[in-house]
This record gives sequence, structure tokens and C-alpha cells, in this order.
Amino acid sequence: MNSSIPNNLIYLDYNATHPPFADIYQSVEKEYTEEFYNPSGMTRFSLKNQGKIESARKYFSQITGFIEKDLVFSSTGTESNYLLLSAIAKEWGKSASPIVSPFEHPSVFSAVEHFFGDFRIIRTNRNGILDDIHLQNLLEEKKAPLIISLVGNETGVVQDADFLQNLTKVYQTKWYSDLMQAFGKIEVPFDALAGFSFSGHKIGAGMGAALTGFKGLPENVSIFSGGNQENNHRAGTENWPAILRMKLASERTLSQLQTKNEILRGFQKKIEETFESMGAEIISKDQKRVPNTSFILLPIEAVDFFLMGLEERQILVSTGSSCKSRSREASRSLLAMQYSEEEALRCIRVSTGIFSKEEEIETFLRSSQEILERLS
Repeated sequence: MNSSIPNNLIYLDYNATHPPFADIYQSVEKEYTEEFYNPSGMTRFSLKNQGKIESARKYFSQITGFIEKDLVFSSTGTESNYLLLSAIAKEWGKSASPIVSPFEHPSVFSAVEHFFGDFRIIRTNRNGILDDIHLQNLLEEKKAPLIISLVGNETGVVQDADFLQNLTKVYQTKWYSDLMQAFGKIEVPFDALAGFSFSGHKIGAGMGAALTGFKGLPENVSIFSGGNQENNHRAGTENWPAILRMKLASERTLSQLQTKNEILRGFQKKIEETFESMGAEIISKDQKRVPNTSFILLPIEAVDFFLMGLEERQILVSTGSSCKSRSREASRSLLAMQYSEEEALRCIRVSTGIFSKEEEIETFLRSSQEILERLS
């Protein structure tokens, strides 16, 4: 299993994008250069490539429990989220006033606003757990779809799937989830979900493929038209190499999940204990979280200089949700968790992965301590 990370780089931003598995990427790209035929064509060469797509769809059907016709491949996580929200709007109606967690990715909020306009946000506490009483009150006011990420994009907090599943039964509603930060990191309770989305680049497949699942997917749901690909749900030639990479990366990731998580949990403990000794606060420290993610409130205001200092040493971390990480806006999640804007702007997200090494963590922590001392 070869890493695609340059030898001189310490990469700690797996939640933004997982480095591709080089051997999977290279083998599929070699296959593509030799079998480049359009899967939408009528020749036996095209049909063979369409068969690869359907083989991947069958695989994802087996691991999710969603039937094959309810699974749609697209190109990006944002696109898969829009398709998911489009299907929710079609099933529930645009006046459904969905109930949304405050921890959603910006693309989910954008899609909710686009398809519904009006929506209701669940309150949370400083630990990053949804307020179950408030959620039940919202459902008492009006039954509506629940749009709740299983794992927080920034905090890594895992919401209570058993509670949410029971809630859907009591109130006769449905739960839909952006699984970008959950799939490949923990076991996902697909049986509790009526719909989901995730993207291949989050699990080492490289960019170019994502998946939306929706139980009972309406026939006339699509983001745009112009072709009958993906059973008329997503016009445009399918990126079969990316879809195949996503299948292969998923097989590898899930087969190694337990072993990987034991290692990453050790890294997480070391990272958090060291930063706490430097005066930092670990966001949602005492909550159930994915083992690869630490959201850290630094004891300094000069976060940009801290990040620049790390980058000068070839160490990459993030300030939060990937599509917002350049903007330096206060984290929407942290503001919902009752942190101040000033505190939210002092946070960094460290996310490890399968290629992370013990010596890299040691170098990162030593460098962080030196930079913090210089900036204090």
C-alpha cells in the first residue's frame, strides 16, 4: 500500500481530502488508458465499462442495504448533497420546513436553503451534542425530515444514532445524513437512514466520484437533465474510473477499519494531551468522536502565523470544514456551541489517517510547541 504523500510533507488534514491510494489510482488509470470507451455508448467496449459501474453499484448496495436503483453516482460531495436534498424536497414538499443540525457542511445548508427556504436548526450545547429535548419539541410542532450529519465536519463528534433512529419511529419521520466524515471512519448504521451522501476523495479514492442513496428514490429527481445516465437521475457521462476507484478504496478502508482506528486513537490521545499541556482546549473532548479528529482551541490569537509556521516546516493542518478553511470565517459549528467568534477563530483541526506515522506526530507536536512559545 503506497502513499501518494511527498516524503518531506507531514499531512494532517485527512478530513479535507484523504491522500489517494497510489496503487489503486495507478492501476485504474492504466485500465482507463487502455479501455477509455464511453460507458454510455452502444458497443460491447462501452457496455463493458458500464458493467464496471453496475458492479460498483452492486457492491455499495451490499454494504449499505440500499437497493441498486436507489443509488446514484455523481462527481463531488456537494453534488451528492444537492441530489439528496432534491429527493427530500420531492418526497416531502418544499414547505416541509426540515429540521437541520447546526453541524452541517456549507453545501448542505446551501441545498436546504435552495430547495426549502424555510428550515429549523436544532440547538446544541458546548459539547457538540444535539439538544434532544429541543429536537423532540421541533417534531411536536411539525413533523419534518431530519437532516443530521452522523459525524461533525469539524469536531468529529458522533451523534447518537440509536436515539435518532428511535425518534424516527416515534414521530414517523425519516433521517437523512451527510456521511462525508463518517464513512470509512466508523461503522455506519445504514439501516437507520432514509438517505445519505458521501464522496470518494474522503476515503483515498481520489477526486471525481460520490454517491447518493435514497430509499424509494422518485423517478423524476435530478439536478440537471440532458442525458439518461444514472437512470435519469444524473445527466452526463459517468466517470467510471473514479467510481471504480471509490469501490476499491472502500473495500480496502473497511477491511482495515478496526486496526487503523486503534492506531489513530493512540495518535489522538497523544496530540490532545500535548496541546492541553500547552494551554489549549480540546473541543468536545469528553464526547464520542471519530478517532482521527481533534478540534483544538489554541491559547493564542495569531492562528494564521501558527499555521504559516507549520507550513514552513512542511506540516499541513486545517482551520475547519474544508470548503471554508480558506475563508477564516468563524466556525458556524462553534458559534452554535456557544463559543465566541474570537474563540472560534482560534481553532485548528488536526485529522490523521492511514498513512500517518508515529514520528510524524512527534515532529508535529514538537514544532507546534516551538511555534506557540515563539508567538506567545
